[in-house]
Parts: sequence; C-alpha cells; structure tokens
Amino acid sequence: MPGKIFYRERSKMVDGSKQPRYILVAVADINLKVYGHHLRMSELKHVAESVGAELIALPRGPKHQEEAEEEVEV
Repeated sequence: MPGKIFYRERSKMVDGSKQPRYILVAVADINLKVYGHHLRMSELKHVAESVGAELIALPRGPKHQEEAEEEVEV
C-alpha cells in the first residue's frame, strides 16, 4: 500500500502572488520529515513521486463554498 500525502489550498492567498499555494496537512504510512510550511504543487508532486506516495487534496468546507458562490454572483 503506497503512503498518502494530504494537502489543502491556503486560505489567505492573494491572486497573482508568487507565494506557495498549498499547505501540507498530514502524511500516512511514510517515514517523511517536512521542513517547509507552504509548498508549490510541483514540489508536492516531486516529493510524492520520490517516496512513492499518493497526493490527496482535502476539500474545503461548506462555508468556503458559499463565499465562492457569492463572489461569482457579485
């Protein structure tokens, strides 16, 4: 069974900023130490490929989905 790396999008992101966009939340069944707090998708993919793990995106909660819908309507 391959290990799993769980990540989510950062909540305080500014569109167009060049900051890393994702936060590593948890790691299962892998002996892995992570020293960075915010990572880019390319970095996550490279780490997952190197250790033979699967990347799993955590969904945002219903509160954030409602905010996104309100922004689209405005």
